[in-house]
Amino acid sequence: MTAPPPSFYGSPPDNGEFGMIARYLAPLAAAGGLNLTDDAALLQPPPGLSLVLAADAMVEGVHYLPGTDPDLLARKLLRVNLSDLAAMGAAPLHYLMTLALPRGTDPAPWFTAFTAGLAEDQGIFGITLLGGDTTSIKGPACLSLTVIGTVEPGKAVRRQGACPDDEIWVTGTIGDGALGLLALTEGLADPDDFLAGRYHLPSPRLGLIDQSLVQAAADISDGLLQDLGHLCTASGLDALIEADTVPLSDAARRHMPEYLPLCLSGGDDYELVMAVSPSCTVPLRQRADSLGIPVQRIGQFHARSGQKPGVHVLASDGSIMPFERKGWQHF
Repeated sequence: MTAPPPSFYGSPPDNGEFGMIARYLAPLAAAGGLNLTDDAALLQPPPGLSLVLAADAMVEGVHYLPGTDPDLLARKLLRVNLSDLAAMGAAPLHYLMTLALPRGTDPAPWFTAFTAGLAEDQGIFGITLLGGDTTSIKGPACLSLTVIGTVEPGKAVRRQGACPDDEIWVTGTIGDGALGLLALTEGLADPDDFLAGRYHLPSPRLGLIDQSLVQAAADISDGLLQDLGHLCTASGLDALIEADTVPLSDAARRHMPEYLPLCLSGGDDYELVMAVSPSCTVPLRQRADSLGIPVQRIGQFHARSGQKPGVHVLASDGSIMPFERKGWQHF
């Protein structure tokens, strides 16, 4: 962890970067993190398991709103990365984290709240910190996390692997995150703050995906249609979704049908979309029920009909719904 410019904390060394690391972050660290006092961490993969790694960043003003509580930031940062592990059928183990905060940030209250959020979710998901970096920047905050998980060798579920006639299944409800952002920024009705809560705090669906049940999978971070499109591209197939079967929360249904296109393309759900063989749907539902994870069939994969794989949405009147865009893209 590199030392920041003096203007970052402007306080004695024991209250500066290294004091903050020792006070707030070291208690979260695993043994391999060496109390966060060395240049790198040590990691011995568990016997008989392969490591799975994923990384996501959250930038203030892009991935979260200015003024968001640091404890919620910490938990969302961890959870969006855990969702990537969930999509691969991996179990969480450790994480590395980089925090770049705007100069002038008052570190003590920020770190107190942020690490309290991390500690809460470390307990929930059985994961520990290994190391990382803290620094200051002139621009908005940038928080980055690399998660490390495990899976049996050769058992990771990938985006490729879907077959014609496989069914398309999703977890949870779709569109809450996108509607939650509208509730927070544009005043969309959300009387019990359910939608805002789903935007701030997604639920990674760990433990559901297994190669014996699921042919291919992706987490829904950039929108159902776009992330399903990644499965289609990787597998060389088309997908047909029946709009009426897409699971919506009661809070989202209050805004239908006007906001259905946004729900299908808006992102920030961090649910899972899966290709499931018809012979595996019963055991998949049984596994989901045992974990308390709602699942729903929403469509089917088909042999590719055009030059490129595509995702199509069937409306209740039998027509194909048009979409100007099918998900979030940064570039």
